[in-house]
Amino acid sequence: MDTARRIPRTAAGLAVVVVLVGVLTGCTNAVMMQAAPSANAAACAAAQVRLPETVDTKYALRNTTAQSTAAWGDPSAALWHCGVAVPTVSDLPCVTLGSVDWIRDDRGGQVVYTTFGRDPAVQVVIDTTKATPSVLQDLANAADTLPKDGHRCLDPSQVQN
Repeated sequence: MDTARRIPRTAAGLAVVVVLVGVLTGCTNAVMMQAAPSANAAACAAAQVRLPETVDTKYALRNTTAQSTAAWGDPSAALWHCGVAVPTVSDLPCVTLGSVDWIRDDRGGQVVYTTFGRDPAVQVVIDTTKATPSVLQDLANAADTLPKDGHRCLDPSQVQN
């Protein structure tokens, strides 16, 4: 085989690969996210497989680019990060939904909920312009699988001054 034929074939093969890669990457609608420090915990994997396909009755689960993360809606209405730092004490409001305690942190157009009394912890970010706190009820089954660490929300009457 002469060199004159090899160059066009190599160029054609390279062009096919470039087009194929471009098509495959263009088809993904993965949400860019960062893994939390303890995202590789086995408990995160156990919770991850219990995440619902939809939250807030209308936002579909999407692919993400990081371990132990999830996103619903396009653009994202709710985000899930498993393996975040475990809170032990907080002056933020703490609410109990079902059997899961959550610390609530209002940040303008977003509310960040972090499981309290679970290790590893999960953080759920809700875009309040799109979704409602009922997202937490949808995620309760998954969050409830995380091991309890002995901490829990307290009623103000239970706290000594």
